[in-house]
Amino acid sequence: MTSPQPSAPGDTLLPPAPTGIPTSSEAQGPQQTAPASLSRDAWHQLSRRPLVWVCLAAITLIGLMAAVPDLFTTLLTNDNGRCELSRSKLGPTDGHPFGYDLQGCDYLAQVMHGSRPSLLAGVAVTTGALLVSVVLGLLSGFYGGWVDNLLSRATEVFFGLPFVLGATVILVAFPRHGLGAMTLVLVALGWSTMTRVMRAQVIAVKDADYVRAARMCGARPTRLMLRHILPNAITPVVVVAMLNIGNVISGEATLDFLGVGLQYPAVSWGLQLNTAQSYFLDHPHLLAFPALFLSATVLSFILLGDAVRDAYDPKLR
Repeated sequence: MTSPQPSAPGDTLLPPAPTGIPTSSEAQGPQQTAPASLSRDAWHQLSRRPLVWVCLAAITLIGLMAAVPDLFTTLLTNDNGRCELSRSKLGPTDGHPFGYDLQGCDYLAQVMHGSRPSLLAGVAVTTGALLVSVVLGLLSGFYGGWVDNLLSRATEVFFGLPFVLGATVILVAFPRHGLGAMTLVLVALGWSTMTRVMRAQVIAVKDADYVRAARMCGARPTRLMLRHILPNAITPVVVVAMLNIGNVISGEATLDFLGVGLQYPAVSWGLQLNTAQSYFLDHPHLLAFPALFLSATVLSFILLGDAVRDAYDPKLR
């Protein structure tokens, strides 16, 4: 048995630390982390996809073109907005990368100004249809009974109407119309799909435990719908609305192309495609550039909506 070594002068003998007592770092407990949520998880999924950023960049660029088209035309052209018939239908040249239209105006400026009606119609129609579908879907799914039967039958009637064909018939009957009237017509024909989605979500949520607890505590129907059911049922409807923006933009351009939408002297991609179809073989730039911008805008909204849908649906991950 060995004897303990004597301590050197000045050394202080410290008692051994007792076992079972947490140290200062352990006493602080685990580090606090941000609470997990479906929206936070979906954002992490979206931020790691390069295609999402490409679509956002394209939509932002088209939005700036619609908001301030003169900014781009001033930087990219050098004719100060002059139109000369002698330059009618000329192809791309230096200072005019898109060439000229039938009136000899810079075609880049015309294409950029044509983005405004399409984006306004897409956002306005989708917003209006979303509001209608949220209200009707909440009432139908929450109350059920005769309210659900009445609203469901009305939804089925509008759901059976073709979107473009129905809008064509209505707009032909009222030849004097503008973007506002066309927006109202498209809203009247575009709310049925989102209403059915909203109704299904409300039916799935209204019997949840937290809704029952709030009802037992005396919450009124309005508070139950707005405070407890709507926040937990609206996400799939918003995803469908994002997908719907691209469909509305293409529908608005189709109506303009058919001659039942906006009328001259308005400027839109559909009207430009309508004019360019007669000159496609000799002057393809008149058709190519508005078709390219229209396709890129619609595709960006559709791809972004698909990505958001995949991020919010765990089964598709």
